[in-house]
Amino acid sequence: MAGEHVETDSTLAIVVQHRGEVVAEAYSEGVKDDTTLISWSMAKSITHALVGMAQMDGLLDVQAPTRIEMWQNDDRKHITLQHLLEMRSGLAWIEDYVEGNESDVIEMLFGSGKDDHAAHAMNKPLTSTPGSEWYYSSGTTNIVARLLGDALGDKNGSSNRTHSFIQQRLFDAIGMTSATVRFDAAGTFVGSSYVYATARDFARFGELYLRDGLWEGEQILPSGWVDHARAQTVIDPETRQGYGAHWWTQPGQPNSLIASGYEGQQIFVLPERDLVIVRLGKTISEKRDAVRAGLYEIAQMFPKN
Repeated sequence: MAGEHVETDSTLAIVVQHRGEVVAEAYSEGVKDDTTLISWSMAKSITHALVGMAQMDGLLDVQAPTRIEMWQNDDRKHITLQHLLEMRSGLAWIEDYVEGNESDVIEMLFGSGKDDHAAHAMNKPLTSTPGSEWYYSSGTTNIVARLLGDALGDKNGSSNRTHSFIQQRLFDAIGMTSATVRFDAAGTFVGSSYVYATARDFARFGELYLRDGLWEGEQILPSGWVDHARAQTVIDPETRQGYGAHWWTQPGQPNSLIASGYEGQQIFVLPERDLVIVRLGKTISEKRDAVRAGLYEIAQMFPKN
């Protein structure tokens, strides 16, 4: 990989897809083209796709307040689905991945919140007015996933309708044959973290956004939904990337979209070069800039349209 003189711990899989065709791929020992790997927070961008489909069906309205019952007696009643998708709900949250540190995300996934991720996040108080401040929160995504499940009619711990929706409307529709998802005990899709797929299938998902939601002549995502994903709300000072709606953007890369996850999981969608690059691995946070730089070196090898 370009830039490999910089140690990046462990890259498990890379797929480069240009003009809809896989033109290069590489795998570490023990990983093959049919090995499924975890998405971590790339799942958030998949959650964005599912919300778009549900809105297309008239089941969700991103501009409307969520109508979550426990929020109706305080200012949380003003939080919209759009606020949640932009990570601007105003809800208290500590997104820290270091064991031993105070961390709402670790508590949600593995601690007291593990049986009902959405309820764990919904119970947080407001720390700012909805829409006023940006703060990255995996809890926010699982609230979105619960709203999706409710809209689809899953109740009392059932996940059947949500599972069928994800499988048929997304995975089957674009040929992500390896992809699987996980649900918590409350039946909520863990949209923050848990999609498993091959690198090639994650590239298929990137291709869906590269093609503006169109797949073999069928409009899988509503018209304009890809632009909704990249309508930038903030530049994150830590990553120096933009954030839209459950997708990141890269300043200086026109119309770019990035699905990004813990330990350096990446789907780069670069329309200017008709390119999708997927990188899956295990990388400490201090090395993530080096990983990203290496992927951009790969991207430079391909001409602009």
